[in-house]
Amino acid sequence: MFKFAFGFTLAGYIRSRKLTASLDDLLRTDRNLIDLAYEYGFEHEQSYIRAFKREFGMTPGTFRKTGHIVKITPPLQLYDASQLPDGILFGPDIVMVPQFHVIGVRHRIPFHDSVDLPPKMAKLFWERERHAIGNAVRPDVFIGLTRIPEGGADYSYYLPSVQVRDLNSIPLNLAGDTFPSSLCARFHYIGEHHYYDIDANVARGMYDAIVKFANDPFAKYRMLNGSFYFEKIDVSAYDGTYCLMEWFTPVAEKSAE
Repeated sequence: MFKFAFGFTLAGYIRSRKLTASLDDLLRTDRNLIDLAYEYGFEHEQSYIRAFKREFGMTPGTFRKTGHIVKITPPLQLYDASQLPDGILFGPDIVMVPQFHVIGVRHRIPFHDSVDLPPKMAKLFWERERHAIGNAVRPDVFIGLTRIPEGGADYSYYLPSVQVRDLNSIPLNLAGDTFPSSLCARFHYIGEHHYYDIDANVARGMYDAIVKFANDPFAKYRMLNGSFYFEKIDVSAYDGTYCLMEWFTPVAEKSAE
């Protein structure tokens, strides 16, 4: 799961961080390489030297003598994690989402069905209707856009969709929408299953974690009125074991109020 989420193995990340941590000692002290090797978790001086050269393209001795600038592996930006059925939810991180357009099938969803119905609507759209959309930007990426009407309505509009270049050509019986440029909180769900198995149980776990974030008095950002949000699934990212879903909602800095 670590490799799926971050693109490299856990062992590789730990080794890179140990090597990065040793750089300061190399430059600021005259300690022997064998002592540094033991301190940073390598069994032999030569294993430290080999790993260092693979990581930075030079030996520790060359780095110490020349002071070349090297690219390091920084600490991962990790967030609170919540265990869900067959998966883990990470987040949130704060990102800027540029404006984008989508075309899909709009559904009116009663609030009491807002957890159970959207996964079913998403699967139907993906199997039956997405192929009618000819100007998709990334046809392998699903976007489920939710809008909540103003005035305290007891329903929401859900648009299972794909991103498109523009809204100039909307097929019959489909609908278009635009997500405006927004500062958003983004949650990541990684599940040990096929993306088709993202269901109401996963949705409930996600909503619980999101509500926890929304009610956190110590959070630096607050969720906006909740009038719109979206989930995103890159179907091509499924590797046979893990799937990834991202969930975005607009936020604002509390200090800016």
